[in-house]
Amino acid sequence: MSLKEKIKSNPKLKKLAIWALTPKNQPRPRLWVRLFLNPIIHKKGKGARIRKRTRIDVLPWNNFHLGNYSTIEDFTTINNGVGDVIIGNGTRIGLGNTLIGPIKVGNDIMFAQNIVASGLNHGYEDISMSIHDQPVTTAQITIEDEAWIGANAVIVAGVTVGKHSIVAAGSVVTKSVPPYSIVAGNPARIIKQYNPDSKKWEKV
Repeated sequence: MSLKEKIKSNPKLKKLAIWALTPKNQPRPRLWVRLFLNPIIHKKGKGARIRKRTRIDVLPWNNFHLGNYSTIEDFTTINNGVGDVIIGNGTRIGLGNTLIGPIKVGNDIMFAQNIVASGLNHGYEDISMSIHDQPVTTAQITIEDEAWIGANAVIVAGVTVGKHSIVAAGSVVTKSVPPYSIVAGNPARIIKQYNPDSKKWEKV
């Protein structure tokens, strides 16, 4: 049994580990984790850039990877507390985005500004306790290669955005988007798709 598995299987050890890694009731790592542990555990590719005014709330029990020549712009928050955050090569995460795992972002992707993509949902079913105290659920978000996500879009847990697809600004994506499609609205729906026979983007 690995050290990680031993800690997870022992409630007292798990509680101690969480206390050592994060301040009480705070979903972000302690300073020593950010400065010393994360640079060893998490991967940052060649030529990758994380701007100074970002909030990189990544912890050692889940993965964080930023691919080659990818950029995370200022005022963005990345959180892997409940799931891996994997960002591919040549991808730009724009100003003021929030990415909460589990999420996998592919290669050559453009995120515009103020986008929220969260693989996390809070439980609410038990009315005898606050929503804050209820267990969370997670579902993988996948953004496939060459996608473009417009400003102020929201992508909810469990959604896949297909290859070379476009999410229009302000859209709320609640269902998966097929490859080579353009979606818009709240909830987002397909408005155009690429037709390989005509070699044109056609209205749906």
